[in-house]
Amino acid sequence: AAQARPYVQELIPGVTNLMLVFSQPPEQPQAVSDWLRHAWETLPERHIEGRLFEIGVRYGGALGEDLAAVAAHAGLSAQDVISIHHGSEYTVCAIGSAPGFGYLHGLDPRIATPRKAVPSLRMLAGTVTIGGAQAGISALTGPNGWNSIGYTEICQFDPHRTPPALFAIGDRIRFYPESIEL
Repeated sequence: AAQARPYVQELIPGVTNLMLVFSQPPEQPQAVSDWLRHAWETLPERHIEGRLFEIGVRYGGALGEDLAAVAAHAGLSAQDVISIHHGSEYTVCAIGSAPGFGYLHGLDPRIATPRKAVPSLRMLAGTVTIGGAQAGISALTGPNGWNSIGYTEICQFDPHRTPPALFAIGDRIRFYPESIEL
């Protein structure tokens, strides 16, 4: 669809949005809006058959420090949260917020937990997280408002790898417990 409009350099899908990068500001913004609306209503649905990743997680402990808070919010035991978390298959629905970070759709609503009011100042890359109705794995070390429930050694972003991001939209992820520390 972007090829049909020479002034659109790139289309970047988000979880609930679409970013257009223009080579220059459009002369008729309403025409762009009309084009997008028409495309949304008429383009066929696409199902992307992504790769399957099985990722081991060390649940709980110092790197899963919010596991108890997620369990309390859900009214479940920490063991139940772990079982529910690794019992689901997740789909990468968008890449963003940090290089290589995959927003994971498929979190069981029983363990959906709001983001923290006060972010952790230094969450390690590889931290397995829950943020609202989504799951994720921290791609970079730094501040993060999602709830940490475990840790994995997987490297999601490497600028020297081709492509640099490990995950792509449509990839599927299954977690399994490598260890549990309650």
